[in-house]
Amino acid sequence: MGESFTHWPWAIIMVDMNAFFASVEQRDCPEWRGRPVAITNGLQGSRIITCSYEARAYGVHTGMRLKEARRLCPDLIQSPARPERYAETSAAIMVSLEDITPDIEVFSVDEAFLDVTRCQRLLGHPEQIAKRVKQRVFEVSKVLCSVGVSGDKTTAKYAAKLNKPDGLTVIPPWEAKARLHDVPVTELCGIARGIGDFLAQHGVHNCGDMEQLPISVLARRFGNLGRRIWYMAQGADPDPLQMTVAAPKSVGHGKVVPPNTRERTVLETYLLHMSEKVAARLRRHEMEAMKFFIGLRGAEGWIGGKLKLELPCSDGGAIMALCRRVLNEQWLGEGIHQVQVTALDPKPLASQGDLFAAAVPVMQRENTNEVMDAVNDRYGEFNLAPARLLQRSSMPNVIAPAWKPFGHRKTV
Repeated sequence: MGESFTHWPWAIIMVDMNAFFASVEQRDCPEWRGRPVAITNGLQGSRIITCSYEARAYGVHTGMRLKEARRLCPDLIQSPARPERYAETSAAIMVSLEDITPDIEVFSVDEAFLDVTRCQRLLGHPEQIAKRVKQRVFEVSKVLCSVGVSGDKTTAKYAAKLNKPDGLTVIPPWEAKARLHDVPVTELCGIARGIGDFLAQHGVHNCGDMEQLPISVLARRFGNLGRRIWYMAQGADPDPLQMTVAAPKSVGHGKVVPPNTRERTVLETYLLHMSEKVAARLRRHEMEAMKFFIGLRGAEGWIGGKLKLELPCSDGGAIMALCRRVLNEQWLGEGIHQVQVTALDPKPLASQGDLFAAAVPVMQRENTNEVMDAVNDRYGEFNLAPARLLQRSSMPNVIAPAWKPFGHRKTV
């Protein structure tokens, strides 16, 4: 194919699925298409995770209480979240995009960056490649997406949100600085309230103001992130695509409990649920840990802290023993709203020589866990589990913000 266009030195496409969870539900339930749909965490969920564009037209939005949303939109359809279904659809989309370019960063369950710089000679202008991306996403998933195209990740992500739903916005690299000039800096991905307040104190409100602020000011305060922000605001984000999943710094799960829970048996059930989820995830990726954060969140903040086992392990019973220590030693009966169990130092399984140092009961638990994992892998999570978990919360799992379709991040 001859080049009849200006070859971009860098070409980044951001794919952003439109109201993804709600779109999947409308796809799977055709009678809901064109109607206001709100996703909640199970039928018990009282706060909206996301909603369809038809619901948004009434003023319904993410984070709104369902009761308030129904006042705005009496015909609102409540749909319990199905995170496994969303993860399955997302994974299929991400895999299909590899047919266009292998250079993909899965940014979240419903967003991805594609570096198509090297595809231009074969596939044409970046805008043409973006149209191909939109078509590919729809063919695979039957859900729509919005796409932004530019020469860097931040500008491409900004472009993707300009024309929703089902939009395609192109900002050529040489126009990026001018296009961002009057855009508030807080509209750029990664510039939250804290950084935004710091910038405002230094006279930076819009991206165009950034040029007047020495990069050293940001570098002293935020390090390399500060340097990146300085370039981001000028349409020249230097951050490359992150195409590999770094080794985990932690592996954790948490859950909201019924408000102001004071019953120890209820808290023990929730903590055991989270302990077993963390342990199973460690085993799935052939990891173990010795240090854990066990937390109970009350009205005054977190109770608990960092605790340590004698030996690294991936056994839910051993982790639960730490949870009981927190209940026995730090919880005074106050109302609890949330529990959290996190492995703080996950590492690959110990060598064979280290295994002989383990006590026989530990080896027996490992054998039991192996059987339990095999059953649950085949028949579904917690089909085989400690009896207490028959009383676990009926609220479904959720997708973590850092979800990826591969590696240790592939979890709900």
